[in-house]
Amino acid sequence: MSVRALIVAAGGANYGSLREACRRVGVDAELSDDPARVAAATHVILPGVGAAAQAMEALRTRSLDRALRELRRPLLGVCLGMQLLYEHSAEGDVEGLGLLRGRVRRLPAAPRWPHMGWNTLAPRVADHPLLRGIGRDDWFYFVHGYAADEGETTLAAAAHGAPFAAVVARGHVHGAQFHPEKSAAAGRRLLTNFFAL
Repeated sequence: MSVRALIVAAGGANYGSLREACRRVGVDAELSDDPARVAAATHVILPGVGAAAQAMEALRTRSLDRALRELRRPLLGVCLGMQLLYEHSAEGDVEGLGLLRGRVRRLPAAPRWPHMGWNTLAPRVADHPLLRGIGRDDWFYFVHGYAADEGETTLAAAAHGAPFAAVVARGHVHGAQFHPEKSAAAGRRLLTNFFAL
């Protein structure tokens, strides 16, 4: 099956660097806010930069929330996009898409808030296709002040003041709290793995 990837354009994200990262792994990802285009894609990426309440409002305004809930193809939430996959976020006290059980909380104030910079992952499962070829020595770039607690969907965790879910999956729904498009070779590996699902 050929990959017809789509990046959800709901405002506030750095689409250019994400599209370029997809191109670097051989995938020309379409950028769209059309629910019909989302439904037709083989792989969907939900990026996010900004605040949860405004991001959810943008999805609802374009009926993208419904399209994402009805999607049965591989979905990858990135950074805030991952947080929106959950039932609730403390950032703005907002309901998310509810595709993953759990809540997103504010990270601790120490050692500093928000969490910005490079960090490693601690795998929580022995093997998952999304993490193939990724290990404890790989570094990923994070920029976030909120995160989900570890739970049954956690594939890998990271820590900044406290542990949090860094990579998650449940069925066709996947999430990365870091930015793969800013994470060099390790980020490209994760994108390659996602498009191979």
